[in-house]
Amino acid sequence: MSEKIKDLAEAQEKIFVIDPFNPKLSTHKLHGRFKDFWSFSIDAKHRIIFEFIKSDKVVFHSVGDHNIYSA
Repeated sequence: MSEKIKDLAEAQEKIFVIDPFNPKLSTHKLHGRFKDFWSFSIDAKHRIIFEFIKSDKVVFHSVGDHNIYSA
């Protein structure tokens, strides 16, 4: 993953910590085999898949382009 994408991911994570549903993140619930997970955008191509563990805790599972959904 490029440094640019890493920097964007860190910036989006800072927004996520304040408000996981900030419109800048495009946070959404996943479906199918990923139905227990959520995703938010790093940029138009890259995503972070995560899971709510408690109302105030999450686990990031995958970071990458749309291929992370087929992993």
